[in-house]
Amino acid sequence: MISVVVPLYNEEANVKELYRRLKTALDKSAIRHEILFVDDGSQDNTLGELKSILAADTDVRVVKLSRNFGHQPAISAGLENAGGDAVVVMDGDLQDPPEVIPLLVEKWKEGNQVAYARRKSRKEGLFKRAGYTFFYRLLRWMGNIKIPADSGDFCIMDRKIVNILNTGMTEQLKFIRGLRAYAGFRQVAVDYERDVRASGKAKYTPRKLISLAIDGLLDFSVFPLRIATFTGLFISAASFLTGLFFILHRILDFKVLGHSPTDTPGLASLAVGIFFLGGLILLMLGIIGEYIGRLYFEVKKRPSFIIEEILSQKNNATQNTQN
Repeated sequence: MISVVVPLYNEEANVKELYRRLKTALDKSAIRHEILFVDDGSQDNTLGELKSILAADTDVRVVKLSRNFGHQPAISAGLENAGGDAVVVMDGDLQDPPEVIPLLVEKWKEGNQVAYARRKSRKEGLFKRAGYTFFYRLLRWMGNIKIPADSGDFCIMDRKIVNILNTGMTEQLKFIRGLRAYAGFRQVAVDYERDVRASGKAKYTPRKLISLAIDGLLDFSVFPLRIATFTGLFISAASFLTGLFFILHRILDFKVLGHSPTDTPGLASLAVGIFFLGGLILLMLGIIGEYIGRLYFEVKKRPSFIIEEILSQKNNATQNTQN
């Protein structure tokens, strides 16, 4: 059986079309399946649309979170409640075409533990496309593991991988596509054309995208901390050489750019140096603070999501659960 996990946040305009295309793709492939819609604290009528779908389809379950926890925690909630031999993860805005799922399933049946969808092109603005391209290349260069470029969360994962994510990787700030790559095993790419959003506004605002990018970079790399070390060594060496120059300048009494050693140093160069070093110190403290902040969240061990209820036809009951 295949489980399909779809996190949703304020997607009432897309839910019915998403379900129709998803169900058509799964039925045409004769895939025994269940669909888990995760309502991530939607403020619109997303839950109402899901309940109407649920009433007509026994293969649908709805996991309702107690509030909006974010995209990655919503995916985690779906993974923990999926019962399939393999689990498909996809977004709910129809940028991930449901018609690609049969291709992912075939790759899984061939013996691959993970088949991830790789975007051949994006139908988005130039600024966003450039940002995604830069981020993935930077992540591959800085990261401790090789996360495939241009691959998002759209994928199919074998039950073995899902169990590892659920029980073996318990960090609070999860970057699912990175953890998926970290798990290893046999993984293969399936190329596809990423569509534009069907309707509504993108839920990943620039601020949230930047936050997700920072999570990905800091969760899988200590390179920013090494930048602080290397920068400190470089400035120390430059300061030493500068001091040595002025000592020799004073002792040997030679002129530099027409100035003698008795000339008064320029105030501008001194001020620039102080401000430069002050800004650099604050930057390095900020980088260290980001890592300390992550330790702070991990040590508290608060749940990354809280489930208010799980709705399905099969049990016709509400389960109050906390992760």
